[in-house]
Amino acid sequence: MTAENAFFQEAATRYASANAGTLEWMLDRPALRAGFLNTKMNSLTLADYGEADGLRGPDYTYGWIQGRGLEALVSQAAFFETRDAALSQRLDEAGRALFGLLKELRGRDGHAYFRYDAGLRPVRAADDSAVTAQEPAGDVFTYSDAFTAKGLVAAASRYAPEELPQHLRYLADVIAAIEDGRFQMGEEKPLGGEALACELDDFGPRMILLGAAGMLERCGLSDHTAYAQRFIDHVIEYHLDETTGLLRNVPGGDDCNVGHGIEFAGFALDHAPVRNNPALVATLERILIASFRASFAECGLHLTVSVSSGKKLTPYRPWWSLPETIRTAALCHQLTGSADSLAIWQQADSAFFEYYWRGAPAIAYQTRTADGPTDYVPATPDLDPGYHTGLSLLAAIRVAEALSTSHPAYASR
Repeated sequence: MTAENAFFQEAATRYASANAGTLEWMLDRPALRAGFLNTKMNSLTLADYGEADGLRGPDYTYGWIQGRGLEALVSQAAFFETRDAALSQRLDEAGRALFGLLKELRGRDGHAYFRYDAGLRPVRAADDSAVTAQEPAGDVFTYSDAFTAKGLVAAASRYAPEELPQHLRYLADVIAAIEDGRFQMGEEKPLGGEALACELDDFGPRMILLGAAGMLERCGLSDHTAYAQRFIDHVIEYHLDETTGLLRNVPGGDDCNVGHGIEFAGFALDHAPVRNNPALVATLERILIASFRASFAECGLHLTVSVSSGKKLTPYRPWWSLPETIRTAALCHQLTGSADSLAIWQQADSAFFEYYWRGAPAIAYQTRTADGPTDYVPATPDLDPGYHTGLSLLAAIRVAEALSTSHPAYASR
């Protein structure tokens, strides 16, 4: 057996074990009020957040997390169905319950919101943490809509196929909002009006919705993925810096969120038609390699770098960019067999499990700096519900198992 084969086989087993551990940890925890997923734990102290923790505490439910969690529950239930039937059944039970809760929330006015208070009313918080009611979204859509729409479609495809049309329309509405200027990224500001007009053309929304393409294909819904190539073409045309291979957050800007660039490449490679386009695959692999090399230091990837100077612009290295790198590098390597993509896969794997993964419980430190784990929240205080880490590792499992058994470059026979 070659060293590469040994890595693929060991990694696939370890990733499945890590995912199972996270899911069992999450399912064993008491639900939040109304029955939502509860990942409200401090990743440094392992203490549960309580009411004294304010916006991090159990009085607040985050639409982002619940939408992500639903997609993760459904996807992992399908994966474990033939590997751990008892876990798959538990995941389906939780998935059906969360499906019902999110349908109810979204059914109020056609939207999901970033944060809900104890009465499940949409609220936003100022810089001083003062909480006020959020404006109705109206014809504006947000990341919370994006994550919730993805979760609802995934859940409907498994639990209620007859409901798919309404959830696919919701997803299509989010996509349309991105393309006609009605998508607001900043959900702590009043939705619509002035805040929407001030937003820059960041590629983040297209990147996140691109992630639905592979999911739709696995659900047998490839007819609904035509938008994906438009999104890929747009990002490459307007955001790719040809000199460095990095993606500018906004056209003409200098900041590059390297994790988002790597995530974009991974989502694009997960879209089946892309795999038959060698030139595009090469471009996506270049984005991966450039982004990783520009930002990785010591234990992880710096959140932001300068495109022009290469300077790392923040000391923070969040956990999520490493599993996203694992996914993207695995998908690249499956298609190209390049030494660079394999080396990045192995380096990201080593860094994540050495510096971030806690093991007991099966969670990761949210953020590190050069000095070690730090109490910095990248987006939401709730820990990852099997989304960034779980779905990334799940994609890498599929690749590792395929490479270790059938890939002509690595077959042991």
